[in-house]
Amino acid sequence: MNPNPAFLALGCAGALLLSACASASSSSTAEPAVFQAPYSSTHRDGDDLLTGGLGLDGLRAAAAPAFADPAAPTAAELRRRALWSSWRGIADLRPHGAYGRLYGDPAAVPGREFHALATLPGARQPHRVMLQLPDAFDAARRCVVVAASSGSRGIYGAIAVAGAWGLPRGCAVAYTDKGAGSDYFDLDAGLGIGIDGRVAARGETLAFDPGPGAPDHGVAFKHAHSQDNPEADWGRHLRQAGEFALATLNEALPDAAPFTFDNTRVIAVGISNGGGAVLRAAEHGDWLDAVVAGEPSIHVDAPGARALYDYTTEAALLMPCAIADVDAPPRSPLSALADGQRGPRCAALRAAGLIEGEDPAAQARSAHARLREGGWSEAAIRAGALSVDFDLFRAVAATYASAYGRYPAGAHPCGFAFSAQNPDFSPRAATPAERAAWWSDAGGIPPGAGVGLVDPGLAPPDPTLAGLQCLRALWTGQGEDARRVRAGVAELVVGPPRAGLPVVIVHGLDDGLIPLAFTSAPYQAAARAAGRDVRLWQVRHAQHFDGFLALPDYGARYVPLLPYVHAALDRVAAHLDGEGALPADAVIQARPGAALDAAALALPRP
Repeated sequence: MNPNPAFLALGCAGALLLSACASASSSSTAEPAVFQAPYSSTHRDGDDLLTGGLGLDGLRAAAAPAFADPAAPTAAELRRRALWSSWRGIADLRPHGAYGRLYGDPAAVPGREFHALATLPGARQPHRVMLQLPDAFDAARRCVVVAASSGSRGIYGAIAVAGAWGLPRGCAVAYTDKGAGSDYFDLDAGLGIGIDGRVAARGETLAFDPGPGAPDHGVAFKHAHSQDNPEADWGRHLRQAGEFALATLNEALPDAAPFTFDNTRVIAVGISNGGGAVLRAAEHGDWLDAVVAGEPSIHVDAPGARALYDYTTEAALLMPCAIADVDAPPRSPLSALADGQRGPRCAALRAAGLIEGEDPAAQARSAHARLREGGWSEAAIRAGALSVDFDLFRAVAATYASAYGRYPAGAHPCGFAFSAQNPDFSPRAATPAERAAWWSDAGGIPPGAGVGLVDPGLAPPDPTLAGLQCLRALWTGQGEDARRVRAGVAELVVGPPRAGLPVVIVHGLDDGLIPLAFTSAPYQAAARAAGRDVRLWQVRHAQHFDGFLALPDYGARYVPLLPYVHAALDRVAAHLDGEGALPADAVIQARPGAALDAAALALPRP
């Protein structure tokens, strides 16, 4: 990946004020966007945009692609490993799964890749944007797919969602990490991550720098510590990715220019909070032609809706106890460890007056009932066992509390911090090899990639209880920190999509991390009450994590969601071509099994 000085101009003189130079159509919501440190790469023999030359067999490999020098990987090595990590974190790649058979084309897609940093007006920190331009791009049928990474993943975090659908069809695909991502900053060493993913020092262009007031120890990362509350701007991040796509196409394909929102089809797609991002973009979506959102994390002011922070902190406290009352919950490699924590958690909740019961079984029934009263379905609670086993609820809550309250590194209201850790969970400095792999390996929210969650309240017999009670109090309490966090959440409320914009939502009925009842269902109801035609596919036996279907018990119980997202994109594209109506609402009767086939997935057909 070599810097391309000619790309610095990007078709416009000066500082790339894209509201002027990208011909953004008649949108009243266009904002000046400044892109920094752009660079491009051209495909190499055996390398490709979709898998970095790994192919489907390479993506299925259990071990990550190795670095020749673990402490100083090249940009090309980091890119390939980031692609591997992003695919495996999102997609169901089992040989007997559906990818490459019933949906998706794993063939190599040669092309060019363009990267830059974009900054929203008033933001402290940039977000990454990227355009993948396949050699097969057809300027006569110009198509751009715009996507936001799911979770807090890096810039390749939507490759299995948007890239896997758009690139084989000859569409250019634009991405944003939406102000999150894996650009960690090592506070001990004073080192961050440069534009090409390699470790870089202050004085160079960094994708995230917490600033001179940050602590001297630990790890800071953009989602938690940017002080921008990035979730409030996810729709604007997506818009800037679209602007970057047009500007890049104008530079890369001058004979076909100009590329504008008026003459280029733009479809937005994302899953999880990437799905929430595309629904945020749909509010002012006069630049969009269609939207497909999978299992979206979205906050709507409507009956039944609940904010992510509310139901996540509730689940973090109650679900470890409640799972003991669930009939045959799925098992993961960490289930036995979670089993050992259930008794102390139930007893602690009873002592705090949060549940009732004089014995563990009665206490578990009470916790279970509390979740059901809060709107959790039985299927969501059962699938939520995985998030309990992997401590995901606590990790999400700690990060989002910092983001919503706009706290800098070292100022978490519950004292949480992030650091490389010793076996006893005490913090230590990261090694050069750990630091070098963060950009490619990290999911954007610790724990993972050698960075852990430092909880100052750890104490037996229920080590995480005190920290979780503090996190929950930021939602239910009345102190200044609680008001600050809730004010950040209030910035997230989404309105209906623009009139006439085709919107299709796909959500698993068994989603135990982002339950449909709190998100997609009330969003559709509110949108329709406002006169918008939003379609919803509800998939039986689909939970939140396709990547975890590699766990035997989860693979036996659940189907992947991505085939339905790709099918919805197919239907939307056909509709835009005048070849069919938008898909109708559906409850899809999928059947999990040892070998998925078209009948088991029951994909809706035109």
